[in-house]
Amino acid sequence: MKVFPLSACALTVGIFAMTGTVSGQTPPPLVLTHANIINPMAASPMRDATIVISGGKIDRIETGAFRPPAGATVIDVAGRYVVPGLIDAHTHISTLASARRALESGVTTVRSASVGAFQDVSLRELVKAGVIDGPDVVAAGIFVTPELGESMLADPRTAELGGSVTTPERLRRLVQINLDRGVDVIKTRGTERAGLPNTDPRKQTYTESQLRAVVEEAAKRNVPVMVHAHGDEGAYAAVKAGARSIEHGTYLSDSTLALMKQRGTFLVPTYITVVDLTQPGGDYDDPVLHLRGAHMLPRLKQTVQRAHRMGVRIATGADTQYGAESLARIAGEVAALVELGMTTREAIRSATVVAAELLGVDKKTGAISPGLDADLIVVEGNPMEDIGALRDVLIVVSNGRVALNRLPFGKD
Repeated sequence: MKVFPLSACALTVGIFAMTGTVSGQTPPPLVLTHANIINPMAASPMRDATIVISGGKIDRIETGAFRPPAGATVIDVAGRYVVPGLIDAHTHISTLASARRALESGVTTVRSASVGAFQDVSLRELVKAGVIDGPDVVAAGIFVTPELGESMLADPRTAELGGSVTTPERLRRLVQINLDRGVDVIKTRGTERAGLPNTDPRKQTYTESQLRAVVEEAAKRNVPVMVHAHGDEGAYAAVKAGARSIEHGTYLSDSTLALMKQRGTFLVPTYITVVDLTQPGGDYDDPVLHLRGAHMLPRLKQTVQRAHRMGVRIATGADTQYGAESLARIAGEVAALVELGMTTREAIRSATVVAAELLGVDKKTGAISPGLDADLIVVEGNPMEDIGALRDVLIVVSNGRVALNRLPFGKD
């Protein structure tokens, strides 16, 4: 008889207790009735529609009288608004509890921006197998950065790197380790961090030639590269090297933004995280960081506004672990984009179809259309009129499964 460690058994029991989901089981048919549908591709809502979901995908959308299929779960949303599940293109989720918090905030797809030890790869597979409810995960594995720190524990092969990753050979080797572990994207840096008091976010970390080694190695398996860069010099080098996206971009110049527009490089500004730097609590609570955030925030505001005017594609990211103390959410990022000058429709697109294009999953999710994955949220009001409606999610459907349902409020 095989004996399993207690920790593994406890984890399995915990997963099933949390979700009630049976691994590999196809979700039953689901029907949402009396829905006002917000589709990012449409100029106005589709009123009083019925969404039929089968096999985890949107089967069809009906208007008028409709008979639900046999055995379907029917939820009357009573004129509330159905929106595509939100996408967080910059997360650091590494626990089941954090994944659940992201899901309950309305996020049904995430792109990891690195974790300590490939937890994002495991989360991706658990969601794919139906062991836990979403969000779906685009995994990055461990950060390709000069000093690995605790990430040296992620894989025994990091011993070859001696904890320092700066030469083209070592950069390529760390990319290879990530690829061997099954990542979907590589995360590296062009500049230092903003969220540590002893670093300068404008200071360049890797040169164009170093970043090109990362991009070229990842491209051997058709894997894109996302690059952390607040400072302009590091960001420009990353765009020249072939980065898929620039993360943060606080101090970007017009010349860098123009190059991003020319090459189709996305910007993920994570504006809500810099707001967090300026405030007590949340993921950052340090007086040095409060002062830094006060300097950075108006500059990032200008960058986002210039990028928008120049036609750079902007996608949403909250740059959080979704920890118990976290305040950053994609709904907040979307609201900030509206405050910075986007229309509500443009901001919703940044959190759905544009982010899906960035992640390469636009053929699966990001809109409400037959054949796409059933990744949907229900909110009380019309976010096209009040973007704040996205902050209070009532229902979450992820891959056709009802992951959260707070309706009805009253009792019969």
